[in-house]
Amino acid sequence: MAGAGLGASFDPDRIAAIRARLGEPVGAPGPSAPPTGGIGAIKQLWLRAGVLIAGFVGVLYGIEGVDTALGGRLDSAGIEPRRADGLTGVLFAPLLHHGWPHLIGNTLPVLVLGFLVLLAGLARGLAATAIIWLSAGLGVWLTGATGSVHLGASSLVFGWLTFLISRGWFARNVGQIVLGLVVLVLYGSLLWGVLPGQPGISWQGHLFGALSGLLAGWVLSGDARRSRRGARAGIGAAPR
Repeated sequence: MAGAGLGASFDPDRIAAIRARLGEPVGAPGPSAPPTGGIGAIKQLWLRAGVLIAGFVGVLYGIEGVDTALGGRLDSAGIEPRRADGLTGVLFAPLLHHGWPHLIGNTLPVLVLGFLVLLAGLARGLAATAIIWLSAGLGVWLTGATGSVHLGASSLVFGWLTFLISRGWFARNVGQIVLGLVVLVLYGSLLWGVLPGQPGISWQGHLFGALSGLLAGWVLSGDARRSRRGARAGIGAAPR
């Protein structure tokens, strides 16, 4: 549902087709469109994405500062698998970390991958983040070890990673595929973290984060996939 609602506003081909049916020049802005050029809009998107992800990281550091002052008591608000009172951790776990080294280790991937996700469009990037945040958390709650507490932004990192890698393939967008390949080369080694390994590391968070990123990529490419199917149907129905 999120993909269908967001996709139309981000699909230039669909907008061009609508304007053509209304008799407007394809390149002409709508009556309420701001008189800004493409480069200006891109710069504005980059600025907003940068400010938003930097602000998110600032929130993470602020929360960890408060947690340090409280002696780590906020960490108990993480995900506690299969406990009713641990289900609220789905909402809070990505904001909490097991100390400064844990947060510092997540900082660069959060900045880079979060920024790239937001460049897909702020609304689309936030929708992808919401899908990853909730789906990964629920997966951890269902499958995590009994008595454990799971927290950290790693689930977002793994979700953003697979979203960036997969969305171009789902949408058949060459530019997004190229970006996904670059991200795969730079950060693909992280994907080994979905396997059980080092004690104390939530591989469940990594695994369900990665799966949730694939889900977000598929959901938010819905308009592109429907457009492709419509184009194929149109070609098949064309008179000979």
